[in-house]
Amino acid sequence: MNGSGGGRGRRIVLWRHGQTAWNLERRFQGSTDIELTDTGVAQARRAARLLAALGPDAIIASDLVRARATAAELSAVTGHRVVHDPGLRETYAGVWQGLTHEEIIERYGEEYAAWKRGEPVRRGGGELETEVADRAAPVVLAHADKLPDGGTLVVVSHGGTIRTTIGRLLGLPSHSWEALGGLTNCCWSVLGEGARGWRLLEHNAGTLPEPVLGDDD
Repeated sequence: MNGSGGGRGRRIVLWRHGQTAWNLERRFQGSTDIELTDTGVAQARRAARLLAALGPDAIIASDLVRARATAAELSAVTGHRVVHDPGLRETYAGVWQGLTHEEIIERYGEEYAAWKRGEPVRRGGGELETEVADRAAPVVLAHADKLPDGGTLVVVSHGGTIRTTIGRLLGLPSHSWEALGGLTNCCWSVLGEGARGWRLLEHNAGTLPEPVLGDDD
């Protein structure tokens, strides 16, 4: 899914939601609907001011509350209505959801190790990463196709979903998607359109490097 319609100079900004309490606890959120902390709201407000300077033409977001609240801050600054789509939700991870990083390794160590090796794993009995890309990437491309030449789409989503979407849009093999480092809360990556498809222009932008907390949620 690396096609881009002939190099119209469009940009896709993939923005991770702000901090949640489960991020701080290193607890796997997946599709669990967890609200932003006060710090997360402040992160979203700060990032929204920066992203507004890019002059976005459209905003789409996951319908989970942490992404909705993050997107609302950019909507307030730009005046653009946010289109919410469940296809942009985080990976459903079954019994892993709600467990801490340490608990997952203790209880499901072999499964976790296989996932980190790039093997197709239904973490906690949930979705494969390729299935997440199958539902999220088409949503992003459909909205990108509506942009004017040189236009910018902001996608407010989750760490794991953003990684799989980037991997799919760049045409990378799924076993190598983990090579894309995680996004810090309320940071973003930018894909730019060239004659041969989408290219990764920026990754984990928006702040000085900080520890990544729970990048798959």
